[in-house]
Amino acid sequence: MLTAHTLNDRICAHSNNAAHATEVPPNARVLFCNGQVGARLDGTVPEDPLEQIEVIFERIRIILAASNMTFEDVVKFTVYVTDKSILDDYFCIRGRIMGDHNPPATLLVVKKFPRSGVEVEIETIAAKAD
Repeated sequence: MLTAHTLNDRICAHSNNAAHATEVPPNARVLFCNGQVGARLDGTVPEDPLEQIEVIFERIRIILAASNMTFEDVVKFTVYVTDKSILDDYFCIRGRIMGDHNPPATLLVVKKFPRSGVEVEIETIAAKAD
């Protein structure tokens, strides 16, 4: 079982209420996912960043399931967006999908992505003790 460390009494709280750290138990399997973008199975990328984030979380769900994991096993996200305003959509969807499990995240605003039309990319690290 993962242990989230939220140290708001000793470290300034994150604006999105994410944990400061996640501890992985001994002998856990660790999964490192490459950055997922909002490309559908047919390769098309929605124009709306909100739709891109929905597609990304579905892609992450599929990857986690392939390793017999769920979003409860996520240790950390790294989120890249082309505009800070996109983070509001990210927080909304993340909150709906993640519920009370709120692992740490690194949020970065980048100029652009190599793939045309991509506005968001999310890397995921997950771990599970069987």
